[in-house]
Amino acid sequence: MTQPPQPPNDPPQGGFGAPQDPPPDGFGAPTPPPADPFGKQPAPPPAGGFGAPTPPPAAAQPPAGGPHQPGPGYGYPQGQQPGYGYPQGQPPQPGYGYPQAPVPGQPQQGYGFPQGMPPGQPPQQGYGYPTTPMQQPPQPPQPNGNGKKLSTQMQIIVAASVAVVLIVVGGIWYSSGSGDDDKKDKASQSSGSTEGKSGENKGAAADGPGKEKAPADPKSKVAFQLPLPKVTDITKVDGSWLTDKAYVKTGLNEIVAYDLAKGTKLWSIPLAGQVCAASRHMSKDYKTAIAFEQSKPTKATKYPPCNQVGAIDLSTGKLMWSKSVTAATSGDAAVRFEEVTLSGTTVAAGGSEGGAAFDLNTGAERWKPKATTDGCSDRGYGGGEALAVVRKCGSYDDPQLVIQALNPTTGAPISSYKMPPGVDYASIVSTKPLVVAADVGDTAGDGSGISDFFSIDASTGKLLTRIAADGEKYAARCASTKVESCSQLAVGNNRIYVPTEDHEGTGEYGDTNEIVSFDLTTGKPTSDRADAGDRYTMFPIRMDGGNIIAYRVPPYDKGGQVVSIDGATFKQTVLMENPSDESIRDAETSFTPDYSEFRYNDGHLYLSSTMVSKPSGSLDASRRLVVSFSRD
Repeated sequence: MTQPPQPPNDPPQGGFGAPQDPPPDGFGAPTPPPADPFGKQPAPPPAGGFGAPTPPPAAAQPPAGGPHQPGPGYGYPQGQQPGYGYPQGQPPQPGYGYPQAPVPGQPQQGYGFPQGMPPGQPPQQGYGYPTTPMQQPPQPPQPNGNGKKLSTQMQIIVAASVAVVLIVVGGIWYSSGSGDDDKKDKASQSSGSTEGKSGENKGAAADGPGKEKAPADPKSKVAFQLPLPKVTDITKVDGSWLTDKAYVKTGLNEIVAYDLAKGTKLWSIPLAGQVCAASRHMSKDYKTAIAFEQSKPTKATKYPPCNQVGAIDLSTGKLMWSKSVTAATSGDAAVRFEEVTLSGTTVAAGGSEGGAAFDLNTGAERWKPKATTDGCSDRGYGGGEALAVVRKCGSYDDPQLVIQALNPTTGAPISSYKMPPGVDYASIVSTKPLVVAADVGDTAGDGSGISDFFSIDASTGKLLTRIAADGEKYAARCASTKVESCSQLAVGNNRIYVPTEDHEGTGEYGDTNEIVSFDLTTGKPTSDRADAGDRYTMFPIRMDGGNIIAYRVPPYDKGGQVVSIDGATFKQTVLMENPSDESIRDAETSFTPDYSEFRYNDGHLYLSSTMVSKPSGSLDASRRLVVSFSRD
């Protein structure tokens, strides 16, 4: 019997800090969008409504008064609902948007409530902080090599020199160490390069230059937003893609394309049932794969099986083909798919009952794992530039996981690597290079699903290196229920880039963090370190050539940012800076990495939910499926 999808303790659709009390007509229809989708209408909005932007509070000062709304955003000062980057002076209290209890297959900790360094502790060595000795003061004159003291005249000259050095050093320290917070904020938000590794010129990154360029003005505006579909139960809405002409998003029993800037509907693909899995990859001509339920829910069948796999053309809005396959071990029953991916022109779909691979363009079955007598089965596939599988052998109580690089066309193994004992689940982070994440012996302790990364030679199956990723230091996540589910990390330049956990910054309140990297050949940490900046935290979204595209989660009085981190120098360029208006910021920070999809390209940012549920109160009326920002 198929089990219904497990609710993550009713997480907010998007996460923490959903804005409150929208106008009667909602957050605004996407067609046509109002001049300001966040409420600046010709007629005055209701007092306190979502559409009435409130002047932002004074910089670096918490708003006066007691808490009257759930968390307005990450990094909100004490006295308000905790959010991403909440100060460590008080522990976050359970409330709206905070998971109430552990849920199987879901992170045990809310993103932004890490079990990292205790409050008030300085950053630890190895936590993304290069250890640099402190500047030593000039030393007094010493006897010369013959044991004779310097002459009085020479001592005067040396003393004068020391005084000059002290003045210069002190002046440099003062000019670099002083300055108000506004100057720091302006520096972190300007276009062009900001924080980095002193800006040393190392040439281009190993994977080449990126396509995203520094804008003349990074300030953005709200492009459009989409309301949540009305559902009666928890419903997955996984899947969002960007083409050259459209933003495409999973809806309720359909897939819909929207104009990149206006949000007007371009086309829709009706489906027999709800999408239950979606590939995060596309072909070069904008084709991708989905898995969906065989029908809509009925009284007799409340949870229809997810046994249909298909391919969609994101350029034309066509369902190219769809089909089901029988499981190798269950007679005529159709395989229930749990995930689907794409590599080249091969669609690979998998589930606990088996899997199959198809030709992307025709739907012809290419291969299917055969039934074995050794109890081995394919648990799921990772796609992209290559294809890999997590294969499970042995008993339920004593599993042996094997990572195999596959020939996409035939399914034949190219290489195999046996995971160490104590690994019940593994996630494929990247297929080229082949990188796998696992929680070995359940030692991560933070619900992230990651205690170690494994860098594997795909051609031989040899382990190149094993990278320990301490759950108290690093913040990437992988879900145990899916093989290809890791987020908040990126792989490129023969390195894996991960964010550190939040920790106290230099300001009075508000956390910060860094993005650091490990070499995939040696496993050693590199000197790469990108600071999020005071009261901001950040994580990678994707690679852009050899550069890292990252999202900066804002504090309570700022808008979010998208930055490009140079893969060679690790200098940051601000690509987008979103509005700091309270209502807009609250909408933006309602999307968290654990339950959202972040898509950015060429001055357009799309934040979307991956799960929706039946409204449970007045607060749910303000949640949205998508919010889009644009520099145009």
